[in-house]
Amino acid sequence: MFADLPTWDDHPSDQVPTNSKPTLAPGQLPAEVAAALWRGNELGSNVTRVIGTGWSALDGELPGGGWPCHAITEVLQPQPLVCELRLLAPTLRAVTESGKTVVLIGPPKHPHMPGLRMMGLDERNLVWIQADAPSQRLWVTEQLVKSNACGALIAWLPQARQEQIRRLQICAQISEGPVFLCRPAAAQHEASAAPLRVQLAFGVDWELKVHLLKRKGPAHEGSLTLPSFPAGMGDLITPRLSKPSELLSLREEREAISNALGIVAPGQSAVRRATAH
Repeated sequence: MFADLPTWDDHPSDQVPTNSKPTLAPGQLPAEVAAALWRGNELGSNVTRVIGTGWSALDGELPGGGWPCHAITEVLQPQPLVCELRLLAPTLRAVTESGKTVVLIGPPKHPHMPGLRMMGLDERNLVWIQADAPSQRLWVTEQLVKSNACGALIAWLPQARQEQIRRLQICAQISEGPVFLCRPAAAQHEASAAPLRVQLAFGVDWELKVHLLKRKGPAHEGSLTLPSFPAGMGDLITPRLSKPSELLSLREEREAISNALGIVAPGQSAVRRATAH
């Protein structure tokens, strides 16, 4: 037995069904769509979990406010093992304090354990894997990332190619900890699948200069200055030595005045006499 279904003729002619959805103006998006929309001139939101960098100025420039998990981050610098561990030390310290493991793959020099202890890292949760060949470093990095076996991973891959970085980025999507790839500064001119690329340099006044080459959001103008004394030396450096740039500026000023007055410094005088003979 079938019930009679109402038809259009069953409705009075003066009662036309209306749409319950609000009318949108031209170019206006529904509220739920507008909330999920990301515009290129805005800093990206944290679509994945992040870990704080330990630097408030840097957190304010990173999408989500920290180092991304489920993704790789490239750290580019002119010389390896000069700045990267100092930049990452707050994050690595938090990882080891939580009982998770930090893995170092193929650092160009042996890790200096006293220095790592000065940074607050617990060596009981540090693993150093010596892999000299590029193929070995890549293989070990991929296996650890795919297995999600560590709280944070740092791999030195100076010779990694674009397709290899892309493969690691795909593997990192299941990794719950941050993955950092340390590469030379010259790699900034190469395309990369890494969602975040950081250019790192060491400043004169013991600071770190950080420029975000790539991030989800607007281009990063200029660079961040992060004050960073070497671990364990903060109490040993005098106020005068804490600003080497001022000493250099003062020296250049004195040399300029001496040259203007025709005064020759004792060291320069000896050099001139030796050159004359």
